[in-house]
Amino acid sequence: MSDIVFPKLHFSGNRLSGGLIDRLARRLGDLGDIFSDRAAYARMPADQVVYEVESYFPVPDGTEGGVFLGITYIHPGKVGQEYFMTKGHFHQIRNRAEVYICMEGEGMLILMNEDHSVTWAERMEPGSVHYINGHTAHRTANTGKGVLSFGAFWPSDAGHDYQTISEKGFSKILVDINGVPTLINKP
Repeated sequence: MSDIVFPKLHFSGNRLSGGLIDRLARRLGDLGDIFSDRAAYARMPADQVVYEVESYFPVPDGTEGGVFLGITYIHPGKVGQEYFMTKGHFHQIRNRAEVYICMEGEGMLILMNEDHSVTWAERMEPGSVHYINGHTAHRTANTGKGVLSFGAFWPSDAGHDYQTISEKGFSKILVDINGVPTLINKP
């Protein structure tokens, strides 16, 4: 039996409290490499918050057999016609999967295979559950008028490879075409 004592964690109203919660805010200035419309991006305030993440890490990063929990809150907005979205990543240990559970709002989970040849999306709505297979890049976009929030569960040894997405991006982008979220080839 383990003698490790974990701080008590609470979940209420789509927020985490208690325990050791890590909080992160990503602003437009942090996301310059993900949006395709460079002119629209340059006109927007760098300090505008695009999304926030609350995470609970009960074991050290890299611990085999552990699980992390996070809740992401993506604000509504667009850069040009492209929806506000997360940076997106592969896992450093590529075969590690992840699960998302949508809690509020409307969005799309954007997925891409490892060789960047196929990109697809799944609609997110309150109560939808999404299994993200290993070897799959993933990012999430808010397509609604309110905050999109979802819980995420991933192995504590998975790691995050943001660099590959920063350098190569996704092969398709999600844009608003006449009010309909649509995946199109990356310009």
